[in-house]
Amino acid sequence: MLPFKLIFHPKFNLDFGAHVFPAQKYRLVRERLLATGAAADDDFVAPERAGREDAGRVHTAAYLDKLESGDFTAPEARTLEVPWSRELVEALYFGVGGAILAGRLARRDGCAILIGGGFHHAFPDHGEGFCLLHDVAIATLALRASGEAPRAAILDLDVHHGNGTGAILGRDPDVFSVSLHQEHNYPGVKPPNTIDVGLEDGTGDEAYLAALEDPLQRLLAFGPEILFYLAGADPYEKDVLGGLGLTLDGLRERDRRVFAAARAAGVPVAVSLAGGYAARPADTVTIHANTVAAAAEAFS
Repeated sequence: MLPFKLIFHPKFNLDFGAHVFPAQKYRLVRERLLATGAAADDDFVAPERAGREDAGRVHTAAYLDKLESGDFTAPEARTLEVPWSRELVEALYFGVGGAILAGRLARRDGCAILIGGGFHHAFPDHGEGFCLLHDVAIATLALRASGEAPRAAILDLDVHHGNGTGAILGRDPDVFSVSLHQEHNYPGVKPPNTIDVGLEDGTGDEAYLAALEDPLQRLLAFGPEILFYLAGADPYEKDVLGGLGLTLDGLRERDRRVFAAARAAGVPVAVSLAGGYAARPADTVTIHANTVAAAAEAFS
C-alpha cells in the first residue's frame, strides 16, 4: 500500500469527444497505477461533493448561478473552452471536494494526491481556459475557515501561468503562491502571484530545475501548514499546448525535488495532477503516474 491516499471519483471521467482537453486521463491514470501495481484499490478514496458554501468563499453568487444553470453568453462559453453540461458541473463540485479532502489527508499523512484538479485559470466571476471552479483556492480557504491550515502555499508548476490564483490569492498575506511557467504562452494577462517566474520557450531540464530551486526554498521558508502542489504534465517537450522542453526524466526529477524538500521542511503536500496535453496521451498518463511514484519514494 502507498503511504498516502489517492483521491478519485468516477464522475471525473468526462468525454468531450474530439477535444484537446483529455478529461479521460484521470481514469487512465487510475488504471495505469492499478495495472502496474504502483497502487492498490485500498489506496483510493472517493471525495464527497463540495457545497456551494465552499465555492462561495472564492466565486461570486452570480457566477455560481450561471455555472449551475449553464446560462452563458456565446462569448462566455467560448472563453470556458469546454462544453457546459450538468455532468461537467457535478464533476467540478466533486473535484473541489477532492481538493479539500487532499488538503485534509495531507495534513494527516504528509501527502495526498488528487487524480485531477489544478484548475488555476478560474476567476471569482468567470471561468476560462478549461477552468470553471478554482479548486485549489477553494480548498485553501476551506482549510483556513476550519482552522486546519491558516497559512498555505501554492506551488504551480503547470506550463501556463496561474492567473486565477494570482487574482484571487496573490495579495493574501497568509498565502505564498509561486507560478513557474512559460512566459510567452496563455494567458496573455498574468495577475501577480507572490513569485512569478516566466521561462523562455524551449527551457529544458537543467535550466528549469535551477529556476525552481530558489522559489521553492522561499515558499517553504514561509512556514505554510499546507502546500498545494499543481504538478502539471504540460512542461513536457511533446505537449501540444506547451512550449517548454522538459523530458520525462526531468519532470520526475522536478517532482522528486519538490517532495523531498517539502518532507524535509515538515510541510504536508496536497497534489493536483494539473494540465497535460501530450501528443501521445499515454505520455501524459506516464508523467502523472511518475508523480505518484516520486511521492511514494519521498514519503515512504
